[in-house]
Order: sequence, then structure tokens, then C-alpha cells
Amino acid sequence: MGSNPVQLKKSVLASSIAAACFLSSTGANAQVEEEVVVTGIRASMVSSMDTKRNASGVVDAITAEDIGKFPDTNLAESLQRITGVSISRASGEGSQITVRGFGPDYNMVTLNGRTMPATSAAWDATANSRAFEFSNIASEGVSEIAVYKTGRADVASGGIGATIDLKTHRPLDQPGLKFTVAAKGLHDTTNREGSDITPEISGLYSQTFADDKFGVGVFGSYQERDSSVAGSFVNQWNTREWVEPGEEGAMNVNPDGITNAPAVGQLYSTPSDIRHTIADNERTRTNAQVVLQFAPTDTIEATLDYTWVQNELSQARSEQSLWFIQDAEEVTFDTNEPVATPVIYTEVISGNDGPSSKDFGLAQQQGNQVNTLDSVGLNLRFQATDALSFTFDLHDSSAKSDPDGPHGGSWINVGMGANVINQQTADFRGDLPAIMIDEIWDCQTGMNCNGQLDIDDVGSQVTQITYSEQSTDITQVRLMGALEFDNGRLDFGVESRDSENKTLYSQTYNVMGDWGIANPGDIPNDLLSPINFPSEFDDFNPGNSQSLAFGGSADAIGRWGAGEYGFDYAYNPVFQTNRRITEDMVGAFAKFTIDGELGGMTTNFVVGLRYESTNTEATTDLAEPEQIVWLSNNDFRVDRSAQLTPFTRSASYDHLLPSMDFSIDFTDDLKGRASYSKTIAQTTYNNLDSAVTVNQPSRPTTPGLVSATADAGNPSLVPLESDNYDLSLEWYFDDSSYASIGFYEKRVRNFIGTVPIEEPHFDLRDPTNGPRADAARAALEEGGYEVTETNLFTMVVAMENGLLDDGTEFGDLDPNQIETDYDVLPLAEDELYQFSTNTPVNNEEAIINGFELAVQHFFGDSGFGVQANYTTVDGDVEFNDLLIGEAQFALVGLSDTANLSLIYENYGFSGRIAYNWRDAFLDNTNQFNNNPSYTEEYSQIDLNVSYDINDNFQVFFEGINIAGEDSRRYGRSERQLWELEELGARYLLGGRYTF
Repeated sequence: MGSNPVQLKKSVLASSIAAACFLSSTGANAQVEEEVVVTGIRASMVSSMDTKRNASGVVDAITAEDIGKFPDTNLAESLQRITGVSISRASGEGSQITVRGFGPDYNMVTLNGRTMPATSAAWDATANSRAFEFSNIASEGVSEIAVYKTGRADVASGGIGATIDLKTHRPLDQPGLKFTVAAKGLHDTTNREGSDITPEISGLYSQTFADDKFGVGVFGSYQERDSSVAGSFVNQWNTREWVEPGEEGAMNVNPDGITNAPAVGQLYSTPSDIRHTIADNERTRTNAQVVLQFAPTDTIEATLDYTWVQNELSQARSEQSLWFIQDAEEVTFDTNEPVATPVIYTEVISGNDGPSSKDFGLAQQQGNQVNTLDSVGLNLRFQATDALSFTFDLHDSSAKSDPDGPHGGSWINVGMGANVINQQTADFRGDLPAIMIDEIWDCQTGMNCNGQLDIDDVGSQVTQITYSEQSTDITQVRLMGALEFDNGRLDFGVESRDSENKTLYSQTYNVMGDWGIANPGDIPNDLLSPINFPSEFDDFNPGNSQSLAFGGSADAIGRWGAGEYGFDYAYNPVFQTNRRITEDMVGAFAKFTIDGELGGMTTNFVVGLRYESTNTEATTDLAEPEQIVWLSNNDFRVDRSAQLTPFTRSASYDHLLPSMDFSIDFTDDLKGRASYSKTIAQTTYNNLDSAVTVNQPSRPTTPGLVSATADAGNPSLVPLESDNYDLSLEWYFDDSSYASIGFYEKRVRNFIGTVPIEEPHFDLRDPTNGPRADAARAALEEGGYEVTETNLFTMVVAMENGLLDDGTEFGDLDPNQIETDYDVLPLAEDELYQFSTNTPVNNEEAIINGFELAVQHFFGDSGFGVQANYTTVDGDVEFNDLLIGEAQFALVGLSDTANLSLIYENYGFSGRIAYNWRDAFLDNTNQFNNNPSYTEEYSQIDLNVSYDINDNFQVFFEGINIAGEDSRRYGRSERQLWELEELGARYLLGGRYTF
């Protein structure tokens, strides 16, 4: 076996010690003592197996092989190996988890049993989620993870999918001197701009003193990662019923240019745009933990611990994009899917008297965010008598996600482009759509008219700075007791948990050359450099995509624009979202455990009841929208008041949460379980908002297309409630081997359904819908001009400002110059905007069920082992792709998952190759205007090997996603791309010294 054997005893005492990392005493049954000598990965898997075997209810665990040596470099990537757990990824790295079909918002994460705050502010969007971000935590500082899949009275409420407890090292648990230091070099194969090798350094020191009465533990970790992602996305797919060209509501398309037209009445979708992106990412993660323990007597133990996490994130992104004027010259449909989708879509840009052009988008973005977590806790344990003990636990924890950009915000988008496209085509036949400029016409005002795209054609448009912040503070106090008696135990306790979540969001909008690119060539050439987007894709065929584009630093161009065009390079301090939500809970629990016999078979029965009473209050300070300005063909701006108006609403609710767990040992090796529990989970923060948020319209009011949307919250929403049933059979057929099969069912009520209501808000008027818009439309039709978005805007401006009064023909006007020089303000006679307002309500219920199968086996002393599991997830509510025009309720995140690990460990050598698979699943029911989003099937192969040079020094190599699997999301048809990311492998090489 290995050179550092670790001796474990499968006895009542040893099992209790292993389980105590996460579990309070469960009244485990006495078993025949048996000594097994194991080491490394096998030791970890044996310990995890013992935790599963001796727990009440359904619990899975992952245990570190040794101090400071967790089996994966990322906690989420470790969790995906647990039966029933799947993960989402950000830039290819494990990020958030889904358990038995319930996504990140509906799983509770605790640290040493304490409810942890979570923040998840996005760079360019309002933060709404409760999801815990596992990529913030360094795995080296965690000694064990337990996943409670069934509810327990003594475990914090909030996790319908599961409660995940992270256990950190405690020096008195492992007396003596323990020290480990590890250094790794990380190579991310996707990296373009950063360092090819980045460092990861961690160290853990633990020592006890004074006859193991006093202990000190210190952990630190510093990690850097540079990576890149080439990708593509579409912002909007608009879905309608096909009508014959020329009839009302028909698609704007040349009838002679249609190939394979949909049948009349068949649904079809058209894209609003298509973009290729290149993102360069930097991540710097720092973790620290300090633990002080004092046990002056055998009956008293005090633990004071502090955890600090900081994760600095930055991204520089470049785009090339086509946006469509919704007037096709040629279109070829794929009608093999129920919803027809263009696979070839071509538009010709024509002026009223000849060729014209539109812009080729070249936006540049930069994001900067820093996530922090602070947690300080005090735990006091007192053994009052041999049978009675008490535990007092207090912690104060806060998590923040703060903007960290040079402008004070979190995200900057610098709009720029080249007004050169005369004919454009999008090719959706492959997984990666092609972006093609078929004809260039660069003869607009100020351009060189040389018939090719060059740097002097590039001009500025607008600068937008986003501020997105989220913070959560939790103060939790628990007093718990345990009374042991013959064949049983009573656990009881009271708890108070106060939390406050604060969300801030704002956006600035500053005009440079404006959308019409009034000043081509205005950006200094030294701020721009050529980019070949197609060359960045290795796994996908970019087809005949445009190979020449230009990009630069969003920060540098934004600073230049501020000086050149006279605006402040800073975020908007008047927040469009300024929301505070407090949730104050008091509760109590009692749990009764009894060991017994049934027909000569050992049994364990646990029954518990948890009571919680919660008061919530939601306050939103809103900068009320005052008007919506029409800026150009399909661009708008929402002007808001400089004054904030508070909107406050409150609610309260109570819950009784019973739980029962029964286990029976049919034989020494065969165990059966049956469990029932009721669990709850709060909804996301945006659903509790006390105000209405008006969104920027996407286009002029047009029949068949929704233009204006709004989002309303509902602070009176109650948590989701789930009745959970579990049955399982577990066969422990060897000292480190088992097989299990389980069935679970969750009957969930109070799911959030969205009710779209057409209604006005804040007396906002629609400048695209009223007498002057009607007059402009009539004038275009009378003059024989097509009623496009660009022509409609141009005619409204022309008629309102007398541009035709001197006899000028409409066809002689320059639409791009007009977009630059004029905005259309709303008038009192304009129609009120009718916003499709999404309002959340508790009106849905669903049943989720499935099977879990797992096996773990080591083949004697050969060193070879295998671990495998498979989970099915099924729900009774699915999304109907053929239903449009209304919000749908459907269960997201439901997918089957599987894992397979092959292991070898002997003679100081340890190796594991692991395969993880997740089937395709619905991930969003409202990607845009009630459209679905599906994530494609994904699989990943990871590898790690290590060798013990001697008893103290080990070298290792790790490979993550070594097959370079990519991710892709799509809509009502697989042709309808929402997002694609080309990912790659990561490799780590390092050493670890331990004594």
C-alpha cells in the first residue's frame, strides 16, 4: 500500500468521530469492530462511505485524503461527483450546484453548520440570486463536505434540493503538530493575453498545546488564473406565426427570396442580432482561516474561528456583431423543427435613392468585480452531565460583491463600429453561426469610399457604465442541547437568524459619435488594433465569418471619449435599483432518536419537528422613470428622476417542518432507509422587490412584436414548500465497497409563476405610437417608401423638425446623420406605453422524482478501484415550445447525471481519471420575452496523479476538462443559438510538503 498508512476503525467510536465533522449524534448502532488499513484516496472514500452509512436520512460526503488535500481543486467540481449533484460553470470552472433538479437558489450552504450569506452580482445586470458561489472558496481549506438530501430538524432550513455543509479543520480534532504547504503552477490552454503559468500557493498549520487543551489552526491560500473564452450569442429571438408575404403581420422579406418557407400558421423565429466575442479573464483568489480552540476540562470546549475570502475578477471583452433591420432580402428556413428557423438570413441596406449602409458593431467591454466573505463565529460546548450537553453557537457573517472598475462601476460598454455594411448575412447552419459582410459601402459622410473596411472607418457611438453591487449580512444565534438515554437521544434547540440583503444597480449612458457614427475615424488609431475573430475558434467552424475587426481597451477608449465629448467618466450614483430586504427568523426544534430491533434486525428511528416564524420587509428606493426617448431606429433611453422615492412592503409567515428517518439493518451488510421531511426555500430577491422596474424598449411598437417590458416584485410571496420522500437500499459488501439504489420524490408547492399584465407605468408615453408616428407611417406609404424602423424614425424627425419644408425629398435625407443629430421626445398626445409587466405569484406546484444508483469498489489489495453513480430526474411540468405570447411555468435544471471514476493507488502512486456527464436541460423560461433556453448535453474528463517521493513530500499532476468540452445554449430549435463558449483544458503541476 502507500507509504503513509492511515489507520481507521469501523467501530461505533470511529464512525462517530468521522460523522461528527458534520453530523450531530444520530444514535448509530454498535457494530463488530474491524481494523482496516487504508491510505490516500481510498481513506477518503472509506471515511465518506462511513458517513453515509451511519447517518440518519440520506447523506453523502466527500472527505479530504489528508489535511489540506481535498480531492479536487474546486469545491463545485468535487460536489458534481456526488450522486444527484450537478454543477454550472463560469469560464469553464465549477461555479454553482443543482441537486436533484433544484438549482443554486434552492440549496442551502452552511459553513461548520452555520448559514452562509451569498452574493452573486453580475457585471452588467442587477443581482437577484441567493446562490452560493463555490468558486470563491479554496478547496485546500476544507476538510469535508456533507450533502444532506433529506430534511432534518436540527439543520438550517432553506434547502429544498439539499443542505451542503462545508467543514473546516479544527486543531483539537487532530491533536499534535500538523503542517502542510503546497505550490502549483496552473496552465490554462485557453489563455491568450495573461500569463501562461499562474501560481497557486496554500499552507495549513495546526498545533495543540498544554496536553491538547489549547489548539491553533491557520490556513492561507493564494491563487491566480488567466483564461480566455471565444464565444457567440444572440440577444433576442422573436417568434411569430407565419403568414403569407403581403398580408398583415407578415415577415418583412422579399417574397422571391424565400427558400423552404414555413407553412401558414407554423411558428418561426427571427434573430435580432448575432455576435462573436473574445473574453480575456483574470482571477485572483485569496482565502484565510484562523481557528483558536480551548478545552480546559473534559466537559468544556470553546472554539473561536474567522474565515476571510476575497475573489477579484476582471474581464476584457471584444465583440463583432451584426444587428438586423428586420427586412430580409433572402432567407432560407429549416422547417424540420416544430419552430422554423432561418439558417441563411441576408439583408441588403438600401437608401431611398441607392445603396446605403449600416454599422458593423465593434463594442468593447471591461468588467471588474471583487467578492468578499467575512465570517466570525464562537462555539461553546458544555457537557453538563454524562447524559446532558449544551452547545451555544454565534456567528456574524457578511458577503459582498462590489464593483472594482477604474470608473467606480463594475462594467463598461464602449459602443463603436464601422458604418460600412451594404449587405449582411448570418449563417446558422452550424453550431457556431457565421457573421458575413457580403458587400461594403463606405461612402457615408466623412468616409474614404475605398470599398473596404479599414481603421479609418471605425468611429465611436456611446459609452455605458454599469454599477452592480450586492451584499448580504447574517447574524445567527443558536442554543442547542442533547440528552442521551438508553437506546436513544433527544436533541433540542432554539435559533434566531437575521439577514439583510442589499442590491444596488445603475447605468450611465453617454453619447460620443452616437449610433449613427457621426465621426468615423474619431478614435485615435493607437487605441485600436486589428482582431481576427474566426481564428480564435478551434472547435467550431466559423465559416466565412468576417475576418477583420478592430478592438481595444474599453477603459482607454472610454477615458478618451469622456475627454473628447465632455462627460464624466464615472458610474451613475442615482441607482435604478436600490433594494433592501430583511428576513428575521426565530425558530425551535426537537429531534428524538431511538435505536431498537424489529424481527431481530437493528433499527434506528429519528423523528423531528422544526418551527420557524419569519418576518420580511422589502424597501426599494426608486429613481422613477420620467420619459422614454427614441434615439434611433430601435434604440431608446429611459430618463429617470434624480430623486429617490421609497416603496416599502412587509409580510410574515410561519412553518412547521416535520421530519422522520427510519433505517433497518436487514443483515450486517444490507441497510434499508425510508425518510419523509418537509422543507422550504425562499424565492430570489428580485421576486420580493417592492417596486416596478421599467426596462428599456427593444424596438418601436410594431404589431406582433412586444416592445416594452417591465418587472414587478411581490414581497408577499411565501417560500416554496416541499414534501420529500426517500427510499433506499444500501449494500456494504466490503470494507471500502458498497452499492446503493434509492428513489426520491419531491412534491413542491408555491412555485413562482409569472403573470404578464399589459399595463401603463409612471404615465410614460410612447414616442413611436401616436398621431405623429401615424402621420409619418402614412407619409412613407404615400411616398412609396418601405416602413422600416429606420425610415419611420427618419420621417418622424423630418416632419417634426421641418426638414422637408424646403422641398427636400425624403430620399435625399441621410438617416445616419439624422440619428446622430436628433432624438424624439415623447409628447402628451402620444399613446401610453403598455408594458408587458411580469409579476410573480405563488400559483404553481410540481412533482419531481427520480432514482439514484451508486457503486464503489476496490479490488482487494490490487490498488484498483471504481466509483460510479447515475441519477435520473423527472418532473411533471415541461416547457411547451409551441406556446407563445404568454409566460410559462416549467421546471428548470432537470437532467440526468452520471459519474465514473477509475482509481489506482499503491506503492506511493495514486491516480484517478473521472468522467462526468449531464444531459441537456431547460435552464430558463424567460430568456427573452418568454422564450426558453436549453443547455446542451455536457461531459467532462478530469485526471489527477500523484507520487509520494518520501513520507513528507509528494508531487502531483492534475488535468481538468482534458477533452476540452465546450458549452452551448439554444432556444425553441437547436438552430436558435443563445450562447456558445469554447472552453479548454487546465493543467496543474505541483508539490506538497507535509509533516
